[in-house]
Amino acid sequence: MLNVPPQAFPAPSSQQRVAAGGRAKVPLKPGRSLMDWIRLTKSGRDLTGLKGRLIEVTEDELAKHNKKEDCWICIRGFVYNVTPYMEYHPGGEDELMKAAGADGTDLFDQVHRWVNYESMLKECLVGRMAVKPIAAPKEISSTLSEEKKQLNGMLPEKKVLGASARDLTPSYDWFQTDSLITIVIYTKQKDMNAELVIVDCQDKRLRGEIIVDDHSYLVEVDLDHAVQEDVAVNIAEKVGKVEIILKKKDNIHWKMLGQALESHNTFIKRTERGLFYRKCRLVSKTEVTHDTKLLCLMLPRSTHLCVPIGQHVYLKQTIAGTEVVKPYTPVLPFLPLDFKEPPRHDGAHVYLMIKIYSCGLFTQALDHLQIGDYISVSNPEGNFKKSQVQTSEDLFLLAAGTGFTPMVKLLNFALTEVGCLRTVKLIFFNKTEDDILWRNQLEQLALKDERFEVQFILSQPTKDWVGKQGKISSSLLSEFVKRSRKDSKVLICICGPTPFTEQGVQYLKDLGYSQEEIHTFTA
Repeated sequence: MLNVPPQAFPAPSSQQRVAAGGRAKVPLKPGRSLMDWIRLTKSGRDLTGLKGRLIEVTEDELAKHNKKEDCWICIRGFVYNVTPYMEYHPGGEDELMKAAGADGTDLFDQVHRWVNYESMLKECLVGRMAVKPIAAPKEISSTLSEEKKQLNGMLPEKKVLGASARDLTPSYDWFQTDSLITIVIYTKQKDMNAELVIVDCQDKRLRGEIIVDDHSYLVEVDLDHAVQEDVAVNIAEKVGKVEIILKKKDNIHWKMLGQALESHNTFIKRTERGLFYRKCRLVSKTEVTHDTKLLCLMLPRSTHLCVPIGQHVYLKQTIAGTEVVKPYTPVLPFLPLDFKEPPRHDGAHVYLMIKIYSCGLFTQALDHLQIGDYISVSNPEGNFKKSQVQTSEDLFLLAAGTGFTPMVKLLNFALTEVGCLRTVKLIFFNKTEDDILWRNQLEQLALKDERFEVQFILSQPTKDWVGKQGKISSSLLSEFVKRSRKDSKVLICICGPTPFTEQGVQYLKDLGYSQEEIHTFTA
């Protein structure tokens, strides 16, 4: 619902796309860019109409402000006057009006919960919602207070959970030797793997998150004593046991693990869990094309993070005093032609292929980063499942521009680990030859593996271009997207600007492909 203006996200012509479930953008008037909004928020103008006062807002009062010229919205208990933001919202006024005079938290979370609305709308803050305090039952209150006092072994089961919920909820324990602290998380899942475990340890604060389908279990503690930077993670995949091993800085006996933080030992839906960021160091920046660069970011030594195929991360930068967030899909450092993981793809680095826009506030700031500078990188998000590829016989990838980025890991995975695939075809749309990303690598890969074929299609070719030209169309797709057999199982992945994706999906459906056979990566 709420969204930052175009430079903070892919611009209207951008092809940097990520997780499924996109929304349409509307053209903004001149003078309504992100920087224009930042300037307005810093102008000293009263954007709330309350002359700097913060008030307590009742439901009845909130409901009165439900018009375009007087629009208040509640997000997570805070009320904002979004009237002045209407013309700056790339999703259009109608999107904001869906939550006018009401609680827009759920709608906001559905579309882009990752947006830092607190920073973007801080000058529009009206106040808090007025709520009647609800006293917790005494037995639960005492349990929670005991948990917050100290952590020494397993915490008691939360008594608000039913028996069936307790059976499925992960739990944890810890033990120590003279030099090590080991936290053991019992996930109660049989197919646990490294992509489902995210660990960060910063300044004595330990955060261990386990992904269980659409839920998240969190261990989050202020450790009792200091530990070294190195963090080891061991995963017993078949039994679902995860060990987080920390090295003590001083070989002393710990009386307890540490102090529980607010979200410690919780098992909730992932959409209800706030995004977590860690600072990553830029270690290299190489040119891919005339306007696209490959950035290599190094994760902290105390972080364990593997971005799953088809998922994305968010980069966060502070620009002119305002936090701005943008999604990117990590790639490999190159397409390995010998079908082995490249040496540097060791889990310690994140590679991002980023198109630099001449008028793009966010990408210009990225381009000006120097080697050794830091940028905040979030946990992965996305709904793509590898099983969609593992059960397919024909895989078709439709990409436009940097819509190629989700296809990189997917392509490598398909050719290295999916034995049932008969054909893998990339149909790659660009404006000119100079815009084609990794052309040589893709052509070499096509020569190396007979299952793989790449087709380049240009919309603005020179007279020397001998390949296909045009834009995405039913006739082009009918020529290149064909089942290898009449009843073969097909997966078609598509990524590019919103019009490209929407038209592509419609053309595919017109050609007889079902929604279940199509996966869209859109922002």
